[in-house]
Amino acid sequence: MYIVHSTFNVPIEKVEEVIGIYQARSKLVDTYEGFESFQLLQNEVKPNELTVQINWKTKQDYLSWVTSDAYKKVHELEKNYPDQELASIKPIVQRFEVVAE
Repeated sequence: MYIVHSTFNVPIEKVEEVIGIYQARSKLVDTYEGFESFQLLQNEVKPNELTVQINWKTKQDYLSWVTSDAYKKVHELEKNYPDQELASIKPIVQRFEVVAE
């Protein structure tokens, strides 16, 4: 399994708005080959820190997704988000290979 985390901080007053955006997400990634699961995680200690976790069957499945037209479409929508403060947030991306279970 291959796991990708995208962690970002949002202004505390916009946390619920961002959670709502993810709750209403397009789910386009969910249909992509090798997709396993999606979670939005909220840090217990720093509630304005959110992490998107997507689990993939393989690293190649993830790489196929990030080079796809569907990926570009999803991320273009984010760039055009009306709240430019949220649109300008850059996540810290970490990638993990599961090596033991």
